[in-house]
Amino acid sequence: MIFVPGLATLAPRWAVAQPAASTDLPWPRESAVPGGVAHVALGAAPERPAAFNGDVPVLVLGGPAGWTALVGIALSAEPGTGRIRLRSADGRERELAYTIEPKRYTEQHLKVSPRTVDLSPEDLARHERERAHQQGVIATLSAPPTVPLQMRQPTPGRRSSSFGLRRFFNGQPRNPHSGMDIAAPTGTAVIAPMPATVIDAGNYFFNGNTVWLDHGGGLLSMMCHLSRIRVKNGDRLAVGDRVGDVGATGRVTGPHLHWTITLNRASVDPALFLAS
Repeated sequence: MIFVPGLATLAPRWAVAQPAASTDLPWPRESAVPGGVAHVALGAAPERPAAFNGDVPVLVLGGPAGWTALVGIALSAEPGTGRIRLRSADGRERELAYTIEPKRYTEQHLKVSPRTVDLSPEDLARHERERAHQQGVIATLSAPPTVPLQMRQPTPGRRSSSFGLRRFFNGQPRNPHSGMDIAAPTGTAVIAPMPATVIDAGNYFFNGNTVWLDHGGGLLSMMCHLSRIRVKNGDRLAVGDRVGDVGATGRVTGPHLHWTITLNRASVDPALFLAS
């Protein structure tokens, strides 16, 4: 389901967040940079507090002895001070500040079909419809996960394009690369990296055959360019269940899996969820 919290009416109080203890939540690894994840300690409370980045709910994990907000930081975020809003069970609110450190990502120049760069009116209209649809998918919010957030790499292979890479298609700049590319032969199995529910499956202009997985609490995976989709909306998957097959559908230069993770609607580095 899609959840949009109401705005609070109480005036916020300011506070400076203290770093979460390193043993509290080992996954995802903390990296408070654009495209990373900040661990913001919320302190002890008998019930799980609600946290928001703007109006977007933030995943809160832990227990009464200490809660931690896992804040997905958008690639477009400026280094400096980030803030989240914390609402306790009794309705009181305060704001917590945390530091976003700078990070420089590399660049890549690619040659692709002009049709996928200079879109025809028909292709542009399709892309706009699909983008609106996927914004609704990204807003999915379900109950927080009850398992550790360490993930399995969804397909074996070489990581062929790093997260955050600034891409230029036929010399034209595009948005930074918002996922991890894993090179593998067509037909290689793609699995669920952790327990999930399938919330969207279909074919898209840029992404080709695509599956969205909901891991809970605003943590989602998107698997793109599949040659075959083997699941349907509503399917509940255990870690390791097959989602589909590696392919080269959509805008690609060869067979590979594109894997995006979004956390509170921000694309974050999948490597932070992997053991290596």
